[in-house]
Amino acid sequence: SIVRQIKSALISVFNKEGLEPIIEELKRLNIKIYSTGGTAKYITERGGEITPVEELTGYPSILGGRVKTLHPAVFGGILNRSENESDAAEIKEHSIPDIDLIVVDLYPFEDTVASTDDESEIIEKIDIGGVSLIRAGAKNYRDKVIVSHRDLYPRLLEILQDDGNTDLKARKEMATRAFAVTAQYDKAISAYFSGVSQRQLRYGENPHQKARFEGNLEEILTQINGKEISYNNLLDIDAAVNIIYDFRLHDGIAFGILKHNNACGFALRDTVEQAYTDALAGDPVSAFGGILITNTKITHAVAKEMH
Repeated sequence: SIVRQIKSALISVFNKEGLEPIIEELKRLNIKIYSTGGTAKYITERGGEITPVEELTGYPSILGGRVKTLHPAVFGGILNRSENESDAAEIKEHSIPDIDLIVVDLYPFEDTVASTDDESEIIEKIDIGGVSLIRAGAKNYRDKVIVSHRDLYPRLLEILQDDGNTDLKARKEMATRAFAVTAQYDKAISAYFSGVSQRQLRYGENPHQKARFEGNLEEILTQINGKEISYNNLLDIDAAVNIIYDFRLHDGIAFGILKHNNACGFALRDTVEQAYTDALAGDPVSAFGGILITNTKITHAVAKEMH
């Protein structure tokens, strides 16, 4: 396993949440920090010493901040291969410093789309430099550590507490996550430009995970009441619709009760009352808190019985 020690870092983040403990560790290890804009201000306010990216590149941030890090002096420091003699000679010739750690938090494009219809505001939240930094760091994972999302900060803290040492396996894992981050980011941008709507769900399969629905959910479902539909709700709905669909060619009223995507009761009867009663009899214990589905209207009597 190829061990690399972090001696320098480039930090460029939109959301500063969770960054402070990392700054403290970088200070402790005397790691050189390159930064710019609001991130640089945040770090210096907390006692961190930074070298402005503008000093590294010899150019100021231009075009209202659209161009800050897009420069050979930055990307040369990220993309150079430590075991490549030609790379080593070139960065020495051009006085390009090595950058071992890249920490990026992208502009919140999806959140902006969800919060406004202002096209100009949405367009300005398409991150260019950040995505480029992530891809460069991930491509050169044999030498570099790329932190592409805030939820990787705890992992970065572990690395820094180990004196900034990383092995190849850890760097590749973080690179894998980095490409997933940029892939999703580009997918969201593509969906916006193509007019495909995306709906952020309450959470993913587990509470700490995120999920989204692509398409117009309101065209498919009409929610009468209750909490906002979650990822697991949609899985249950899909399973319920599929089981009813399997009996589309059968006469009678179908009624299913599902729990965690599996049927715990199903009946095909002449009335909805009898279909519900017999479906419930299949496993009345597992049916508690389950999903109910039928291919007809629910009568008032059955609704009272369910309640």
